Amino acid sequence: MQQIGLCNVANFWLRPSAGGTGSAGWAAGVPTGENAQVSNVPVLALNGPTASGKTAVAVGVARALTEDGILAEVINADSMLVYRGMDIGTAKPTVAERDGVPHHLIDILDVTQTASVAEFQTLARDQIAECRSRGVVPILAGGSALYVHAILDEFDFPATDDTVRARLEAELDDLGAAVLYERLRARAPEVAAAIQPGNGRRIVRALEALEVTGEFRSELPQWRYALDDVLQFGLEVPRDLLDARIDARVEQMWAAGLVDEVRELEAIGLRQGRTASRAIGYRQVLAMFDGELSDAEARASTAQGTRRLARKQLGWFRRDDRIVWVAPEGAARSIASAVRARLLQAG
Repeated sequence: MQQIGLCNVANFWLRPSAGGTGSAGWAAGVPTGENAQVSNVPVLALNGPTASGKTAVAVGVARALTEDGILAEVINADSMLVYRGMDIGTAKPTVAERDGVPHHLIDILDVTQTASVAEFQTLARDQIAECRSRGVVPILAGGSALYVHAILDEFDFPATDDTVRARLEAELDDLGAAVLYERLRARAPEVAAAIQPGNGRRIVRALEALEVTGEFRSELPQWRYALDDVLQFGLEVPRDLLDARIDARVEQMWAAGLVDEVRELEAIGLRQGRTASRAIGYRQVLAMFDGELSDAEARASTAQGTRRLARKQLGWFRRDDRIVWVAPEGAARSIASAVRARLLQAG
């Protein structure tokens, strides 16, 4: 295996471990002394809509870099992969699909817990910093555009109050989103105008911020990196091919046992999870359990909802002109080459 002069390129070194020379068999040596601060290891962000092949490309990039003696690890940026037990419906990468490449921030919450963008921002940035401190290239991969934006860019969150939020969430359950939306519109019409009337979580967040701080900024921050040395790529798939992949994925999920997975998660509190229970696929299967949808209708609704999500994700990512768009075929090698070039440039 040919290695780049890493001490000069990225201020880190590698040592072989007992496991051999694969990605699981190399360990990062933590530099000391004058090299203790690793500041020129780039952050790679791999974006794209659901079913565009991000997992395979991320793993491919990591493996290609490892062939040159450069360690890389994947950091999840998908809001649903954080939930333990939600495997089939989220297309969570299996151990085999990870191919020995370490993955972080997967399976960190129970389905009864609520995923928070603010908390995830902290976790992801800490993990990125930890990887870079070991000389490891962090590959941020996921389709949750808001999460990616919050992690990479200057993105502050308004103050929170657990007591106020709990009260508002209870009111949301009792009164519904429409009532709280009217309350928001009466207090801050300009804020309400930027929020969908059915988006209960965002309505609660706005009311909470207004009560705690007296203000709520409805617009999202501009595209301005909070992290140093970021490379962003997006996977571009023709719409008809993406739709076909989504349809095939939904059928495969049903064949793999999604209904049984939802039934098992329901027994441990899935319905009580504000975020998990609303995930595409899981929501439809729960509706099927309630007699609101037939099996065929649940499948069709899941495919339709996933296609709609993919359009939304792609629309968000397209607004960021820092992203370089590539076809998934051959992307792993070309992206790995870009990372190597950045390392050489930094050195």
